[in-house]
Amino acid sequence: MVAILIQAVPYGRNHSNPPVIAEPDWATPQTRALAVAACFDCHSNEAEYPWYSSVAPFSWAVQNHVEEGRRKLNFSEWDRPQREADESAETLLEGSMPPLYYTIAHPGSRLTGAEKRELAAGFRATPGIGR
Repeated sequence: MVAILIQAVPYGRNHSNPPVIAEPDWATPQTRALAVAACFDCHSNEAEYPWYSSVAPFSWAVQNHVEEGRRKLNFSEWDRPQREADESAETLLEGSMPPLYYTIAHPGSRLTGAEKRELAAGFRATPGIGR
């Protein structure tokens, strides 16, 4: 009964994406492609929402993660300062991004060690990310 009642809570079902304002001047097309695969669902205005993001309480967690991710780093709003852009390569290489719960649910976001190193190097070479 509770599972049915919590569906009435509207938070987490607004799956609209704000417009893309500006992106970084990516170091390479491959840097962008890897960032799209591993980062864009939470760190851009181009999130792709899975089916479970419409079912509470999962919808609440997904919405919270996307909002928090966009606040910290948003590749679609490069016209404004990005608080954590300069930490992107390090958080990727240390393994805290993308988070394990995300890669389990999104197998396409799992990067090989070589891809992580390539993306980190691309971040470092992209103006505004690598400082």
